Amino acid sequence: MSVFKYEKDANGIVTVTMDQSGPVNAMNEEYRVAMAETVDKLEQEEGLAGVVFTSAKKVFFAGGDLHELLAAQPGNEAQFMEMLHNVKSKLRRLEKLPVPVVAAINGAALGGGFEICLACNYRIAWDDKAVQLGLPEVGLGLLPGGGGVVRMVNLLGLEKALPYLLEGKKVAPVEALAEGMIHEVVPTLAELVPRAKAWILENKGNAEAAVQLWDRKGHRIPGGDANSPKVAQLLMMAPAVLRQKTRGLLPAPEKILDCAAEAARLDLDTALEIESAGLTYLAVTPQAKNMITTFFFGMNQVNGGASRPAGVAPYTTKKVGVLGAGMMGQGIAYVSATAGIEVILKDVSLEAAEKGKAYSGNLLQKRVARGRMSEQQMQQVLDLIKPTADDADLSGCDLIIEAVFENIELKHRITRDTEGYLADNGVWGSNTSTLPITQLAEASSKPDRFIGIHFFSPVDKMPLVEIICGEHTSDETLARAFDYTRQIRKTPIVVNDSLGFFTSRTFGTYLDEGVRLLSEGAHPVRIDAMGKAVGMPVGPLAVYDEVSLELTRKAQATWKEMGVLDKWGDGSVARQVLDTMVGEYGRGGRHHGGGFYEYPETGGKTIWPKLYELYYRPEVSISEQDMRDRLLFRPVIESLKCLESGVLRSVADGNVGSILGIGAPVWTGGYIQFVNTYGAQRFVERCAELADKYGERFVAPQIAVERARSGEAFA
Repeated sequence: MSVFKYEKDANGIVTVTMDQSGPVNAMNEEYRVAMAETVDKLEQEEGLAGVVFTSAKKVFFAGGDLHELLAAQPGNEAQFMEMLHNVKSKLRRLEKLPVPVVAAINGAALGGGFEICLACNYRIAWDDKAVQLGLPEVGLGLLPGGGGVVRMVNLLGLEKALPYLLEGKKVAPVEALAEGMIHEVVPTLAELVPRAKAWILENKGNAEAAVQLWDRKGHRIPGGDANSPKVAQLLMMAPAVLRQKTRGLLPAPEKILDCAAEAARLDLDTALEIESAGLTYLAVTPQAKNMITTFFFGMNQVNGGASRPAGVAPYTTKKVGVLGAGMMGQGIAYVSATAGIEVILKDVSLEAAEKGKAYSGNLLQKRVARGRMSEQQMQQVLDLIKPTADDADLSGCDLIIEAVFENIELKHRITRDTEGYLADNGVWGSNTSTLPITQLAEASSKPDRFIGIHFFSPVDKMPLVEIICGEHTSDETLARAFDYTRQIRKTPIVVNDSLGFFTSRTFGTYLDEGVRLLSEGAHPVRIDAMGKAVGMPVGPLAVYDEVSLELTRKAQATWKEMGVLDKWGDGSVARQVLDTMVGEYGRGGRHHGGGFYEYPETGGKTIWPKLYELYYRPEVSISEQDMRDRLLFRPVIESLKCLESGVLRSVADGNVGSILGIGAPVWTGGYIQFVNTYGAQRFVERCAELADKYGERFVAPQIAVERARSGEAFA
């Protein structure tokens, strides 16, 4: 029995309802068989007036089968191309039927799902927030290979199509309608298929309704083809602009641009073949393997609750106390209130707390100005935040998050003073980036209800939360922290206790290696350029300025007092540089008047001239490859150590956390996934080379050596 339900009504309209086995419809072998059978049947159908394609699932169609794409390997390109030809030929036959075909879009249609819609003559969508349309394949290192590139260029024109292709832009039905991606929206789901059928009947006898735009005589691409002056100029400038963004590390955007250019230059069927060749090329690249593994499978694993204790009932946080209305606290208050949670924002003075609330007001006002919320909705969110200097207002909070300075004595005092205001079975969370949770919990009367909830700055933009379990943290406490994180629409990774946990500890190695290169005499501009060449958003010296040299120095003093200084490696080189920069020259970082860089009032930044005199030695020669590998391998090695020692609970947490939390290069798929496609044996050998030249910090962890021996991937 076909997984595509085929029903013909009295008017000669066939409704095809896609209902594949499993939770969603996907472009797998089951789909290919069903679509082939359906197209064969439609071509032979007598008295056919039109066709409606819809879905029995909540999602209209989920796209390509990523298991198949992961399985694609060099040497099997011809087989992969044949599969793409199979998919495209059926869609091409569908759009060449002599009757109109309508897509009745009842749920999200992304990637292959929207490509099916594009192969229909008319597209109607249910106007609902659950419906999203677009071609997001670039985010997985791929390109739309079911005709999406070619049809979007022919439908919208090259310039308008590029944001959907190169950025993976997704839109709601109303926006898609305005853009010309669909033709109509309906307000209710019940009206969707009837309206599709009505349109077919309204166009009975209208032969043009059954012919795609690009198949009509005299079709011109909106905005002009590749030979028009404006498009030719765009195509001349676009590669350089794109290379500046990707730094040559991501092949998918460049291949998409190539295919889009060909779609604006060639006939449709030839362009479709070139598109297939483009996807075939990308599917076997390590970048695609890495991005699919982490951004799809890893994210689903993390957000799906793989690290959440089983058997604990879901919990909805209703009232959260936030202690400290500074940069972190005000951000936590904002994301909590926008999720509908009552917030008590407490600081040492009411004025400071009100200033923290004003931060939310400013962010919400921007949303109102952009038409994303009404003044009334803004006020409803603001009414949820109560600024206060009174501890008693915390009474009844089911979660309190302390977000004060990284000082263990201060945190201990606040815990002792305010923990008693928690509701029965309430949870205490510390927003700390480095201090061990087990030691922080020593001030708590209920260490089983104590947990680390590490946010990243700016909280409103950063998607990750690192949840840290202390020695005594209970499963129920972890489950509540996990549920709260999902409630505020963040991605939670769960790690075990350690100085610096996973993210700060790993990120610190990138900064440390940058400072080591500086102390060895490397040119500071070259150091930061190599960090960016690896794919980091910013070079290590520039990041250090943002993080603050002064705060890092104070943190190290705290670690020394706690007896945990250099627990995970020799930090003496960085301390010497920090002592010189901060102690001797007062260069504490960007927000302290400048650090490695100077920041003129006119904007921009330049290296602090004294830095050359202090550190740069022109006679020192370190190859660019060594510099790049040193800056990349240090955090990779530290991630493996975290996995080996049990700080990381899963590979997925490590990969997702490294990308979303600390900006690991996207092309790697995360620091642990990088080893999979680089090759464990090759990785161990390169580590040995670096260790011989630069020190034992590059010695490969035993876990990598074992994987090299066994041939098993990190999964």
